Amino acid sequence: MSETAATEIADAVRHRFGEATPEVEAIPGLDAVLRLVQHRSQRRYVAGRAVDPALLEVLCAAALSAPSKSDLQQRDIVVLEDAAQRRRVTSLLDDPWIGEAPCFLVFLGNNRRQRQIHEWRGHAFANDHLDPFFNAAVDAAIALGVFVAAAEAVGLGCCPISIIRNHAAKVSEILALPDHVFPVAGLTLGWPSEPGHVSLRLPLAATVHRDRFDDREIRAQIDAYDRRRAAVQPYRRQRYAEDYETVPFYGWSEDKARQYARPERADFGAFVRAKRFDLR
Repeated sequence: MSETAATEIADAVRHRFGEATPEVEAIPGLDAVLRLVQHRSQRRYVAGRAVDPALLEVLCAAALSAPSKSDLQQRDIVVLEDAAQRRRVTSLLDDPWIGEAPCFLVFLGNNRRQRQIHEWRGHAFANDHLDPFFNAAVDAAIALGVFVAAAEAVGLGCCPISIIRNHAAKVSEILALPDHVFPVAGLTLGWPSEPGHVSLRLPLAATVHRDRFDDREIRAQIDAYDRRRAAVQPYRRQRYAEDYETVPFYGWSEDKARQYARPERADFGAFVRAKRFDLR
């Protein structure tokens, strides 16, 4: 199976990144790597097919087994089991399919627990600056990634929901998040009802650097990526058409430039400071 996996990995990398990669030696464990490079975003789930609570618990355990900065374990998960409580959160989000997913989770950064330990042990908290917030956010993001990998290994599908941070204060209120605890992302989970979506990525040559950062060729690389992606995954519509002229060629870079030409989450810093983080 490892030899087959090595070939399939090379094919998957070629498809996603648009460039050939050397076929790796057939070694044990490549099947797990293959699942990662074949990752698909899943937004459609089998209606009425629940996720076994025991399996969900195991997936949370897998996620929380992920690496954590200095073993501080500054990440938590809220599993929204109550239907009314889940609707309070998902109704804030723009896409109806989010509320239709069998499961919805919220991954949190949690620096509160560390501060509680300092209080209990009688030690000063000497790091009240940006780093605790950053560490907690990274811990939560790592746990989210491991959860997705574990879920896909058993045939489930997931889709991270970053738009939850557009409503960070309201979500925080609904979930009763205290100071120094904040939402990083939501996650839909269920049994896929269709194959899902493989997002083509920028070439490895643009994003994997050797010995030092080098983006001298980045414009040409993005131009080529725009063309390759448009040929395989053209956008169905041009973003913010009411604000921009329709262009004859609409690629990934134009879409992302338009997306960040509008303010988004401009109040998130204020929310984080309201959670009593000092962002110096």
